[in-house]
Amino acid sequence: MIDEAQLLEQLKSETHKEQAFKALITLYKERLYWHIRHIVKSHDDADDVLQNTFIKVFKNIHGFKGDSKLYSWMYRIATNESITFINQNAKRLQTTNEGVQTLAINKLESDVYFEGDSIQLKLQKAIATLPEKQQLVFNMKYFQELKYSEMSDILETSEGALKASYHIAVKKIEAYLTED
Repeated sequence: MIDEAQLLEQLKSETHKEQAFKALITLYKERLYWHIRHIVKSHDDADDVLQNTFIKVFKNIHGFKGDSKLYSWMYRIATNESITFINQNAKRLQTTNEGVQTLAINKLESDVYFEGDSIQLKLQKAIATLPEKQQLVFNMKYFQELKYSEMSDILETSEGALKASYHIAVKKIEAYLTED
């Protein structure tokens, strides 16, 4: 396993950049895919956003100063790319971000890549009712099992604020799931 500092050095080197970038993709592709997938919902959309994320990482690697971990920086790019994707879809469809999320969840039922059952679908619908920040925090904590310290680096928010957001999100989701 290559260490992050060594990988970063290789990514910034013209002779090793391509090989290092392939290693970077291998290392982070799956984790980033699922992070993006929980935000945009659709497999095809997640693939597109993942590709855009890696293109941005490749183009901007020289601008990475090392203030945070490389994966935190990439998660931040993936998060921003996902939000941008949702915003662009909302504008294109002349609806709100919530409208885009609702459409994506409605499509989940027919998505061949969605392996969840009716309970998973209801959970996704509950998550979609949350404000954007709470959705991000909930997905990162619940599905990706990230620590608050990692989330703090990625979202550039204090751990206390993240804990509060997660707690509120859980309460809202519980309320949504116990309705009916």
